[in-house]
Amino acid sequence: LIYGSILALIGVGLVVFNGSFVLKLSPIGDLLTLLAALSWAFYSLVIKKMTGRYPTLFITRKIFFYGVLTILPAFLLHPLRPDFDILLKPVVLSNLLFLAVLASLVCYVLWNVVLKQLGTVRASNYIYLNPLVTMVASVIILHEQITWITLLGAGSIILGVYLAEKK
Repeated sequence: LIYGSILALIGVGLVVFNGSFVLKLSPIGDLLTLLAALSWAFYSLVIKKMTGRYPTLFITRKIFFYGVLTILPAFLLHPLRPDFDILLKPVVLSNLLFLAVLASLVCYVLWNVVLKQLGTVRASNYIYLNPLVTMVASVIILHEQITWITLLGAGSIILGVYLAEKK
């Protein structure tokens, strides 16, 4: 599990940096990135404990409810002034629907189901596949070129996830 996870992490680095390792330190950004990763780990652990007691859709609905509830005070500082001419354009509306339904609701429900089925540690290893999916999408949608370093990284990710999942 550990060796597979490390190999997949190295693969992620190869895919993300693609041979041009330019590291710019940003203490606030780095801290926020670390906090985001820790928050996701904490979220996954809490969800895993809850899935034994509550249905997945109930948990997801509660998470969204409390998420909306906690963001409301921000509107006191920065009131929402939507421009409905822009929001009602078909391309903007379809993007918002995609984000709300697929990228948020469906993905959270699926993640909660996966946590229930596989457990937190095994499920978390599949997060390493995100850069791989992004790489494939960038080739298809943006017509980006795949380099040998990216292919090496993709292979490392696939092998690492396989080794981490192997019993």
